[in-house]
Amino acid sequence: MKAIKKILKSDGAKALISFVAAGYIWLVYRTSRWQVINGEAPHALMTAGKPFILAFWHGRLLMMPISVQRKTRVNVMISHHGDGEIIARTIKHWGQHSIRGSATKGAAAAIKQMLKVLRKGEVAVITPDGPRGPRMRAQDGVVRLAAMSGMPVFPVSFSTTRGKILGSWDRFFVAAPFSRGVVTWGDAIHVPKRDEGGAFEIARNEIEDSLIAITQAADAACGRETVEPEARDKLVKPHKKAARI
Repeated sequence: MKAIKKILKSDGAKALISFVAAGYIWLVYRTSRWQVINGEAPHALMTAGKPFILAFWHGRLLMMPISVQRKTRVNVMISHHGDGEIIARTIKHWGQHSIRGSATKGAAAAIKQMLKVLRKGEVAVITPDGPRGPRMRAQDGVVRLAAMSGMPVFPVSFSTTRGKILGSWDRFFVAAPFSRGVVTWGDAIHVPKRDEGGAFEIARNEIEDSLIAITQAADAACGRETVEPEARDKLVKPHKKAARI
């Protein structure tokens, strides 16, 4: 078992796993029929090359690459954990870039880098409940980034008619090929630059509520039972096999 773990942690294994993962995303994308719901505003920004913040739940990570236009410059905040390295390499196959850091490690440097790419007119991507949860509960990082940058937050989620929900802390959803899928966007959420009158908490709740609503709507559109949010005050230990972003 130790030998297997050592192999899986090797650079060669990570390269192979990320290549297979990127190929699997492509397989699901190409063999499925997709519908985009409420995507006019973010797609218009992408077409015009204008920046915004894209937010999605950690459990809906798999098909994130297909939610943006292929020519859009995308930068995803990904943790320093070993699984994060696999995710970073996977999205690189899709022409997307990673910024390493999370709410628990390297947050200040990561936020600084995210602000830099937004100023360059690129898209910044963040999972508000990553890297450790609670599941489907927005943390403060996305609000801080939006307040400091002045950029709108666009929540996005997806679901497919075929697939499996894993038992990881985030209830990671693995879409299956030959499905009918939907990519559902929420309306733009603007965060004030100053935290006056509880503005940041209001914005955090708005982002969280939107992400929950569009995830439930995507699942309903695909005839799936949806995943419920975790209690906000529950301490969640990271699943050893769960990808962290």
